[in-house]
Amino acid sequence: MGKALPLQIVNPHAAGIDVGSRSHFVATDQVRGNVRSFGICTKDHEELIEHLRDSGVTSVAMESTGTYWQTLFNALQKAGFEVLLVGGSQTKNVQGRKTDVLDCMWIQKLHSLGLLSGSFLLSDTLQEMRTYYYHRQHLVEQISRYTHKMQKALRLMNIRLDVAIRDITGKSGLAIIEAILAGSRDPQHLASLVDVRMKKTQQQIAEALHGSWREELLFELKSCLNFYRLYEEALRECDQMIESSLMKHAPQTIISELEEKALKQSKKKSSKNSPEFNVPKIAYQYFKTDLLAISGISYGTVLCLLTTMGKDLHRFPTAKSFASWLRLVPNNKVSGGRIISSHTPSGKSCLAIALRQAANSIGNQKDHELTPFFKRIAFKKGRIAAITATARKLAVIIWNMVTKAEPYKKKEIGESNEKSRRNGLRQVEKRIQALQLNQSELEKLFSSSL
Repeated sequence: MGKALPLQIVNPHAAGIDVGSRSHFVATDQVRGNVRSFGICTKDHEELIEHLRDSGVTSVAMESTGTYWQTLFNALQKAGFEVLLVGGSQTKNVQGRKTDVLDCMWIQKLHSLGLLSGSFLLSDTLQEMRTYYYHRQHLVEQISRYTHKMQKALRLMNIRLDVAIRDITGKSGLAIIEAILAGSRDPQHLASLVDVRMKKTQQQIAEALHGSWREELLFELKSCLNFYRLYEEALRECDQMIESSLMKHAPQTIISELEEKALKQSKKKSSKNSPEFNVPKIAYQYFKTDLLAISGISYGTVLCLLTTMGKDLHRFPTAKSFASWLRLVPNNKVSGGRIISSHTPSGKSCLAIALRQAANSIGNQKDHELTPFFKRIAFKKGRIAAITATARKLAVIIWNMVTKAEPYKKKEIGESNEKSRRNGLRQVEKRIQALQLNQSELEKLFSSSL
């Protein structure tokens, strides 16, 4: 019979908590009879904290389960405990019976042996701003939803306002919809409400406004317009709260006249639901560099970075660790010296999503400095892999710009593209030499390629 290998206890005063939606199970040792269950109310949290103190616990590990862990986590931190929040991948037990009691005992055992590492958590200030940002994203989604419902109601009446003008929620589009709901049915009158700068003529717009007026669809159109205006107003209020929170915690950075002028010159065209406040100026106060100088980075991307990372970006020691935290790098699994899997880890980071959207827009541009890199990856592995790789490159660029307070080095990226091009030419030359083509074959090859 083999000798058991002893494991050294690293955290002798450790506890493990299995967090649930209705109750929390707490293990302070490996005796099943000592496991206790507590409720989820504030009073129950106080009893749980008292139980941990009576047991001599100084360090606690809990599994991140939905949003149920947050209130207990904050309560334990305020009580003075060292709290580790760990992902489910670290606390997976061996196959067999699974109960809440066994789970909390397993977490306690892993934590006492020092086998768990805590998750990266944002500060209280960033949690506040991130809550505002998530709510803002919900409002934008609802605005888009009711815009599409208005388009559908008009289309079912064969009122093709979405074909006549580019944006039905613009100044001209809303004027026409309000006139329709007020009782106007004359296409010529409705077409006269559009802005004079519209590309299509009034006659073309009037032809698209002939249709059948149905009462149930007009009622739906009216309701959707009311909801649209309600969410628009809520979005403006949310932007005011975000601006106030950002300004309250912004570093005291003095912006010179030259920097102010540069920020105005690099100002980009805002999209439909972009924030109304001065995002470039606030971002410069936080990061001391102009992130909007990167083509493809929008106001929304910078706002997402401000509200989800803020000044905490400096907590990542390297650009690789930042990209890994965003889950934009392959999760290589090696066995026998070979990579058996390299899929990117799944996750729903709003910042990673924003960078992917920026990378997708870069892939659609022709003259962007990162387009050659995007196309090279897309040719090898497909567009989805190219979006992820370009998003990772953007994350590295942003980390370097923010942590080193340096401007966007567009010239260096161009030089890197030229170096890749020269390497490609050398490979082509080697391939031609290996084929030993004669003069006529080379002329035929180049004439067919032109």
